[in-house]
Amino acid sequence: YARYDMPGFVFHKNTVETDQETSLIQAVYRYVQETGDRSILEETIRGKTVVERLEFALDYLMKHKFNEKNGLLWGGTTTDWGDVQPYHKWGVKYDEYGIPAIDIYDNAMFLIALDNFCTLTSDKESWAKWRAVYGSVKTNIRKHLWDEKNKKFIPHLYIQHEAFPGLNENEIFYHGGTAVAIQAGLLSKEEIRLSLKKMRQNVKACGAQSIGLTLYPPYPAGSFANKGMDPYSYQNAGDWTWFGARMITALMQNGMVEEAYQEIQPFVNRVVKNDGFFEWYTIQGEPHGSGVFRGSAGVLMEAIDALRTWAKEYRE
Repeated sequence: YARYDMPGFVFHKNTVETDQETSLIQAVYRYVQETGDRSILEETIRGKTVVERLEFALDYLMKHKFNEKNGLLWGGTTTDWGDVQPYHKWGVKYDEYGIPAIDIYDNAMFLIALDNFCTLTSDKESWAKWRAVYGSVKTNIRKHLWDEKNKKFIPHLYIQHEAFPGLNENEIFYHGGTAVAIQAGLLSKEEIRLSLKKMRQNVKACGAQSIGLTLYPPYPAGSFANKGMDPYSYQNAGDWTWFGARMITALMQNGMVEEAYQEIQPFVNRVVKNDGFFEWYTIQGEPHGSGVFRGSAGVLMEAIDALRTWAKEYRE
């Protein structure tokens, strides 16, 4: 942790995951979309406008997190969208224990951010530059990360060596990364249906509460030095509304209303039952982490809004 210039507060930057910059761009885009206020993009912070700083975020990724060989972003090996690497007791700082890898979550987030930035920028040259990157990244995701035979995304494309020797990692299905990939427009309607079918099968197989199940099957015991990452715990097959509800929104974006309505039920029910928006749940439905987790509340509200909007338009 590092000290901030506010008494009583500390902070740290997770350097294992590669989604902070893309999350920032998406957040600004959503603000502009919701408010219609584009003036924020021209506000100056330390000599640079907001839109210039958003482009700096993309430049950072291209300079420091872009694998030229495969044309995709890389980060430390984690589980799906998680931020804990295997061989470190805490696991959120990329160091000599880190194993560089390419995964679907980071790159789907990148794709969404690129598309969002192209909407935000008014500079034609900038638009053309990043639109070209968008096209190549989208192509490379399908080329390098999509397993056509098994109709799923591979967990990792390793740059140096594998993180889990002896494990057939491709047996593991990543729920969260798949949901974000659908939001990014990477799968066809048929591939989305097959992905949802697999998620439902996984939920049934382990007795989980919802498709918020991070992944299945979980990584075996001992795969992570962080003991919070044992099977069916935290980011190793814990159940997270934070990502499960994104699948609801993705289904709505693709006209799968009945499926979305069915799958949102356990998310809503456990909020009422536990009187809170908890970070994650065990497969038995026990809540863990903060009960006021804004990430969980936010994505669930988006999913509910999508259903309400559809219902209103349907009635009209």
